[in-house]
Amino acid sequence: MKLQTQIPLNKQSNNLIDYNSNILLVGSCFAESIGDKINYFKFQNTINPFGILFHPMAIQTLFENVINKKVYSESTTFYQNEQWHCFEAHSKLSKVSQENVIQELNKQILITNNQLINATHVIITLGTAWVYRLKETNTVVANCHKVPQTKFTKELLSVDEIEKSLVAIVNYIRKVNTHASVIFTISPVRHIKDGFVENTQSKAHLISAVHKISNTKPNKLHYFPSYEIMMDELRDYRFYTDDMLHPNQIAINYIWEKFITVWLSDNAIKTMDTVNEINKGLLHTAFNPNSQAHKKFLQELKIKQAQLQNQYPQILF
Repeated sequence: MKLQTQIPLNKQSNNLIDYNSNILLVGSCFAESIGDKINYFKFQNTINPFGILFHPMAIQTLFENVINKKVYSESTTFYQNEQWHCFEAHSKLSKVSQENVIQELNKQILITNNQLINATHVIITLGTAWVYRLKETNTVVANCHKVPQTKFTKELLSVDEIEKSLVAIVNYIRKVNTHASVIFTISPVRHIKDGFVENTQSKAHLISAVHKISNTKPNKLHYFPSYEIMMDELRDYRFYTDDMLHPNQIAINYIWEKFITVWLSDNAIKTMDTVNEINKGLLHTAFNPNSQAHKKFLQELKIKQAQLQNQYPQILF
């Protein structure tokens, strides 16, 4: 008996992810959910260096700044609720000290520039087409940082505007990296604060724009259907967290398993099993830490770590 509609997925024919790959993940909070998986299994990666970025224009600004090695200064920060912020970054980069914020922003620019140059895969997760424009400067911000909403106008990006932004993102990447596979996906997280109908319209704009550029730029430009898997294969509230908006861990694991079947090499999947075994072993709490059995267990675990790190020196536990 078939109880699900299965979305057809095909294994990529080239540039599969393995333990020599270098992955840059940018975008919405779902990028961090998948990034946590990539991190857990010890792949080389950088996840949201400027924090969560929800919409295409914020991601475009990030890549533009990274390519140009933008230097942040006092004029690019502002004070709100006893902290210093930047409208181009998430609040995770905000600090009590203005000097520390500027240092962190400039540090992340250089880290991301280096990561982008060396990346084999760039995964971009788009969350919403709704943006906030700061009236004072007429610029679209990445994060409002709890500045009063009266300071902004709220806009829905059109399909054409999103397409233009995505093309710019790809062009910025290609300026320093011509070999990386760029993978777009739409976050399955529902932005209900915008409204139910508005959220659907937003996702539709994102999906339409992504497919327009995917059809016109075939080389190393890809789409992974995270949103469609959530909506069609996992169409049940038991796959959501308590807020009924975010995919829960079961859903994240399911989508991750689908991603593995498409994008990971067979050797990488085998190595992941070893990494998982070691991770679980490191978390194991012994009933009797001084027992011979536990000492033997730890010794065998060290041998497995050494064998794996001999093959992949970049893996650290």
